[in-house]
Amino acid sequence: MISAFLSSWPLFHDTYIAGWLIALLLSLVGVAVVARDQIFIGAAVSHASMLGIAVGMWLASWGESMACEWCGSDALLASCGGLFAILGALITSRSGTHATSETHEAVTGWVYVVSASAAILLLSQSPHGLEEVHRLLSSTIIGATNTDVAAFLLLNVVTLVLLAGFLPTIVLLLMDLEMAGAVGVPVSRWQRGIAIWLGLSVGLSMHVSGMLFTFGCLVLPALIAKNLCREVRHMFWVAPLVALGGSTLGFILANYEDFPPGQVVATLLGLGLAMAWLSKAIRRN
Repeated sequence: MISAFLSSWPLFHDTYIAGWLIALLLSLVGVAVVARDQIFIGAAVSHASMLGIAVGMWLASWGESMACEWCGSDALLASCGGLFAILGALITSRSGTHATSETHEAVTGWVYVVSASAAILLLSQSPHGLEEVHRLLSSTIIGATNTDVAAFLLLNVVTLVLLAGFLPTIVLLLMDLEMAGAVGVPVSRWQRGIAIWLGLSVGLSMHVSGMLFTFGCLVLPALIAKNLCREVRHMFWVAPLVALGGSTLGFILANYEDFPPGQVVATLLGLGLAMAWLSKAIRRN
């Protein structure tokens, strides 16, 4: 099994490295989502990103008649996906505040439903567009490039630097917003910054790996860490280890059994969460 995986390295090394980097990035960002019990926001932001990619494809079809080469590029699709994901994250981050009387769950559900339906409607007359939507929903990380590897390496480096420099502040924000505000932390500015980074990470990941792998790596490692750790700051260590271990084992099994890697990784992480729940229940008894 290991030898088969190693023999596939020359052909799929960009896919594997990009998958590991995406899993690491999303597991770190996912701690902020899980610690605040806002898991559904991951699905909403993912669908907002899908809507952005659909808009990018619509612009590409329009740009063909204008002889615009950039309009049909992957850079446009990634940019649109990231931008709409950031907008979706910002909208949900403002729910429940003085800016809106609606609850966070209501606004998050609105972003999810509108984005999912609008993406399909926008591309309903384009067979290639609907095929792309189905690809994003079903998740496929096969086809990642060295450009994707470089982009996610940069995102991970920036994320780790920010965590190293501001971990106590971030943990305080995740645990107690009122206390953070009382000690002088600019809460609104930090919330917008976290929302932007969530949207950027999810949006770019969606374009490369699809919905299932993105959402799974965003919430499942952090949920496993939450059941294993007593403190939030420890989750920032455990969640990445879980994500990297699950994705590595998933890629090895997927290659050996010729299964789609995104689904294998998500299934393994899901089984890991079930085991964490069982372990926690046994400890309580």
